[in-house]
Amino acid sequence: MSHQHRIPKTQLAAVLSAPKQPVVIQHNVPVTQPPELVPGQCLVKMICTGVCHTDLHVSRADWPLKAVTPIIGGHEGVGIVVAIADHTETSPVKIGQRVGIKWLAYCCRDCEQCRNGLEQNCSNVQVSGLTVDGTFSQYVVSWVHTVTPIPESIDSFAAASLLCAGVTVYRALKYSDARIGNWAVIPGAGGGLGHLAVQYAVAMGMRVVAIDTGAEKKQLCLDLGADHWIDFKQTPDLVKAVKDACDGLGAHTAIVTSPYSEGYIQAVDYLRPGGTLMAVGLPADATFETSIFWTVVKNVSIKGSYVGNRQDSVEAIEIAAAGKVKVIYALRGLTELQQVYNDLTEGKVAGRIVLDASK
Repeated sequence: MSHQHRIPKTQLAAVLSAPKQPVVIQHNVPVTQPPELVPGQCLVKMICTGVCHTDLHVSRADWPLKAVTPIIGGHEGVGIVVAIADHTETSPVKIGQRVGIKWLAYCCRDCEQCRNGLEQNCSNVQVSGLTVDGTFSQYVVSWVHTVTPIPESIDSFAAASLLCAGVTVYRALKYSDARIGNWAVIPGAGGGLGHLAVQYAVAMGMRVVAIDTGAEKKQLCLDLGADHWIDFKQTPDLVKAVKDACDGLGAHTAIVTSPYSEGYIQAVDYLRPGGTLMAVGLPADATFETSIFWTVVKNVSIKGSYVGNRQDSVEAIEIAAAGKVKVIYALRGLTELQQVYNDLTEGKVAGRIVLDASK
């Protein structure tokens, strides 16, 4: 087997024993040993892991997608490859390399969806923190062909949040059909996904209208490169305000990460003819209605965009590594995960939260 590191028998991990239960920090969780890895797998020693609202939804079991429990959650991890399974052919990563572990844990690379670039919809997909153990631990088993190499020029703690939030908004922009100079509207622009979407849109040459509320978020969005700011709490007619900001015609695309129906309904109204609504947020039960007549007459496209494939992930990381995207995050310890969940529930978290796996 390929490994050069001393692998402990047990580790610290945050375990969800059953749906709707609090996570429990356990200090004696077994670590998969190198001889136990199957061909194609690798063992990664975690440096850090981001915390996503998705993790909170999984723990509360309030999504149609249910976790296999007991399970270790998390899907925004960065660590070092410390072992690669025997008989693994043509591994694209090597021992000692820094890699990222994301929502897409495994894809077969052979089914129709994989061949068409929709690896996240693979017929045999495995998902970190949902169907296989994720990154809220000190060691994680992953697959050599799906981990994402992390360039030396980016910090591990910043890279963690890009593996979900960054990839998700980058892919939505990439497939929105918007081009250089087009207008992209980002509702929730000052939030964890939104502040990344603003930067990716700017890096891709788009003009950005940031929608959110509050003086602090306004300054953040403008500092990150947004062309216009709209405070939704101080704007009586949001649709008109967006159209006015976008040459009087409306936006070319809207990247909607909102968990509320209103964000989607308004987006259809403020898109210009030929515009595209990218549905990114994952509210459990929300639906939205829009005028079929005007959707047809305006040639509006409505697309769902679900995380990203392996290439999307590499591109999102490389753009950030080139200095085009800065992650706003707060650092805490892995043992504080339940408190982070509490803070997310109460709306006390600004930006992203990253956990140090050693604490």
